[in-house]
Amino acid sequence: MTSLARGVAKGVDVVTFGCRLNIYESEVMRHEAESAGLGELAGGAIIFNTCAVTGEAVRQAKQSIRRARRENPQARIIVTGCAAQTEPQNFAAMDEVDLVLGNAEKLKANAYRALPDFGVNDTEKARVNDIFSVRETAAHMVDAIEGHARAFVQVQNGCDHRCTFCIIPYGRGNSRSVPMGAVVEQVKRLAGNGYAEIVLTGVDMTSFGADLPGAPKLGKLVKTILKQVPDVKRLRLSSIDSIEADDDLLDAIATEPRLMPHLHLSLQSGDDMILKRMKRRHSRDQSIRFCEDVRKLRPNIVFGADIIAGFPTETDEMFENSEKIVEECGLTHLHVFPFSPREGTPAARMPQVRREVVKQRAARLRAAGEAAYRRHLATLTGTRQSILVERNGIGRTEGFTPAAFPVGEPGDIFEAEISGHDGIRLIAAPLAAHAA
Repeated sequence: MTSLARGVAKGVDVVTFGCRLNIYESEVMRHEAESAGLGELAGGAIIFNTCAVTGEAVRQAKQSIRRARRENPQARIIVTGCAAQTEPQNFAAMDEVDLVLGNAEKLKANAYRALPDFGVNDTEKARVNDIFSVRETAAHMVDAIEGHARAFVQVQNGCDHRCTFCIIPYGRGNSRSVPMGAVVEQVKRLAGNGYAEIVLTGVDMTSFGADLPGAPKLGKLVKTILKQVPDVKRLRLSSIDSIEADDDLLDAIATEPRLMPHLHLSLQSGDDMILKRMKRRHSRDQSIRFCEDVRKLRPNIVFGADIIAGFPTETDEMFENSEKIVEECGLTHLHVFPFSPREGTPAARMPQVRREVVKQRAARLRAAGEAAYRRHLATLTGTRQSILVERNGIGRTEGFTPAAFPVGEPGDIFEAEISGHDGIRLIAAPLAAHAA
């Protein structure tokens, strides 16, 4: 979540929850809101770009909205994002909120003029249209990603799959791709503005291109970016669905050193029966085999994954399969989600696992992930790594492992010697006095 400045006097402040796609869209929203004149309002405007992936994410957004109103009584508060799209009336019912916009509306300057300050007579506080009526994802150009040393670029939005636990398609709509040329132009702009690392992001990124002429796949997009934008020193992928990884993508992983050796996989479970009940499209063995095959192509590849603990009907044995897949896939960066029933999804109607059991399983999964991560840190001790500085004193390796690093400005890249770790970060020292 992006932090919120206390006592905003003027201007547009965007508070971002959730995924990297939201981070990119928040920059678009800031530009559109400012062009609509929100920055000139007395007291300024605060826009909340929410997440709906869990009930906890929605709760945190509401809590942050209430705090923002207390601390900024004169500001206009606008709520948008996935939670606003899926439950607009809940946010509209909040006295602290002045306007609720849907995920399509939030990217249009005209939507922000619906605030009463602009003379709108319509008293409808929520302006949220049917997200499934959106057929295209327009290209929006941004010059920077505020507060980040790496830049995020949207390549795709929405999802055509209907996993039984997931509310996100109802917040994002069906899958639609940004035209490949527009993605390349956005990458060129950001690289030209000094960003050494670009992260491609989307809701279901490996479905990129299915709706475009010629149906290009993600691998072709990756290769095109690396060929046409030589200024990009690092290209990174956000979460992917391994079952959709195409041959060009695998070839790029094997042959393109500027494509970072880190993949975050949408696994969700390590048990075949639970995967079927989730309506996932991969099996346990396919996940393990994918990691083995990719590691042969790129021996230094680092894998992260999303795993849900306590999915409805999950038995102890089923959970143990998820626990074991951490080691079997060689996962080191684990995102563990205690199952959170989302109203309107099939999983919310399935027989639920007791909450205390869900919490216990999530704790066990996190412990397994932390142990695997510490082993990963230990394997890097004594090696040389390329580190991109994120902020003063902290950077990340090509494999996305954080490192304590004493020099450099955000965005600089250094070659470094790894002397050890503190259980959380690598301990790194520069090999040279200048950025790579």
